[in-house]
Amino acid sequence: MSEKIPVQIDDITCEVERGTTILQACKCAGLRVPTLCHHPDLEVAGICRICVVEVEGMSGLQAACAYPIRQPIKVRTNSPRVRRARRVNLDLILSEHYGDCYTCVRNGTCELQELAREYGVDRYRYPSTTTPKFKIDRSTAIVRDQNKCISCKRCIRTCIDLQQVSALETANRGHNVLIQTAFDKPISDVVCINCGQCINRCPTGALRSNMPNELLWHAIDDPEKHVIIQTAPSPRAAIGEEFGYEPGTSVTKKLNAALRRLGFDNVFDTNFAADLTIMEEGTELLTRLKKVLVDGDSSVKVPMFTSCSPGWVKYIEHYYPEYLDHLSSCKSPQQMFGAILKTYYAKKVGIDPEKMVVVALMPCVAKKFECNRPEMSDSGHKDVDFGLTTREMAVMIKEAGIHLKDMPDEDFDHPLGLGSGAGLIFGATGGVMEAAIRSVYEIVTGRPVPFKGLDVMPVRGMEGIRDATLTIENPLPEYQWLDGVTLKVAVAHGTANARILMEKLKAGKLAYHFIEVMACPGGCLGGGGQPIPTSPEIRAARARAIYSEDHQLVLRKSHENPEINQLYAEFLGEPLGHLSHKLLHTHYTPRGRFFLEGL
Repeated sequence: MSEKIPVQIDDITCEVERGTTILQACKCAGLRVPTLCHHPDLEVAGICRICVVEVEGMSGLQAACAYPIRQPIKVRTNSPRVRRARRVNLDLILSEHYGDCYTCVRNGTCELQELAREYGVDRYRYPSTTTPKFKIDRSTAIVRDQNKCISCKRCIRTCIDLQQVSALETANRGHNVLIQTAFDKPISDVVCINCGQCINRCPTGALRSNMPNELLWHAIDDPEKHVIIQTAPSPRAAIGEEFGYEPGTSVTKKLNAALRRLGFDNVFDTNFAADLTIMEEGTELLTRLKKVLVDGDSSVKVPMFTSCSPGWVKYIEHYYPEYLDHLSSCKSPQQMFGAILKTYYAKKVGIDPEKMVVVALMPCVAKKFECNRPEMSDSGHKDVDFGLTTREMAVMIKEAGIHLKDMPDEDFDHPLGLGSGAGLIFGATGGVMEAAIRSVYEIVTGRPVPFKGLDVMPVRGMEGIRDATLTIENPLPEYQWLDGVTLKVAVAHGTANARILMEKLKAGKLAYHFIEVMACPGGCLGGGGQPIPTSPEIRAARARAIYSEDHQLVLRKSHENPEINQLYAEFLGEPLGHLSHKLLHTHYTPRGRFFLEGL
């Protein structure tokens, strides 16, 4: 049993476990201590000194976030000395921050701005930065503005500790400290995987996504263009947070109405393409397993990795290129949808693909890089024209004067607007694996998966790495070769966990048939384009919204989606067939520690 230590904080007495920080103890006592460099997802740094408090018997002020309680103490969080110190620290940070607040993407959600308002800052008390010193660095996905950086190192701790990518580092010391890429190269030329997790944890506007909003407005306003949007489940479970809804509130049908009022000609469900992905990926998995287990073909690589997460794909291209043959050749649902829209759908409704603009509303900043990859044009056109994040869409809706809460409920357009619950749960970590298991098991055995209510609980949850086994018994005649085979699967979210998994695979310590990896903590619902702030609690709430919506659907298995079956009957022929392989599958590129974007 953990040792309990009595603590007195501003005349409030409570007991905490040994090692609890003062900041955590204050939260337990119902007291708020301001922070800036602290984030619930990151290791303690104690850099900004905004959270300083007085500890009785100690001459200096202590950073509440970094002070572990090991003995009874008395703490003051609001003494004159504490308030003065916080104000001085805040004024010093502001003096080196190029504000530009009215034109900043974080205006209204900036933590530095909020602290300045809270502490009544009405003027600069030290000489301030009035002109930008640094050039803005941008890739297709991410924009870095060093002028707005406050050197809290949240981005570095995110990139190194949380994601283990290490695209950012500290240069110089003291007053001259800078956050930069290796050798100060453009962010497009280093190992950045475009996951955007640094953006989600930056307290200011020093990091942001590369917004295409003006180009998109231009396309919407062009009467010659037919603008189509597909929306993924994770933005629908999170965008409500931008309009006053509690985290975990799904606003799918209200969002559909808002998008039509923005001027989109069609609103489709990415879950349709997620179901299509399961059909292709499930067939690919069975094909690989047969070649390995029956034919003994050593050239076929198992385990097979999912390829739905573009951040994970780019991560493996950089760090584990020798495993690229293990990646599923399937494009992500976003890209599959674009290819189908500019071929099958364009012909079906008589629209020239050249006049079609396909937009993907995604939780992910890396989707911007993905849709600009040169491999993604098998339709004869750029499959997806714009990747738009949840935050960027919220800006467009607000700009149009649309009140999301006042919108009526509207359904998706058809065809290509019907998605199953299996496609829906792609948004949560483990969702792709669960969707695949639901369909593959039933296709092989003719029976539903042996889990209550189709919920494959062993692959759900927020643990960094999870695994499960499923034994195939009494399969259908064409799958007799799988009889008695125990399928071993694994799920990882966040590239730091992916690295652990990959290193164990390299060392021969693990053996699996199928592995799902999502680059972002929590999966897509924790993507780099989702509303700010993010925390484990917020991501869990979004996951509950997705699973709740899955339970409310009648259609919960990808292979039973009638619009998917219609697509194969009218156009594609069969999963992994000639046409589907041409349009829906791709290849990936080994990359080094530095690379030129797009190559």
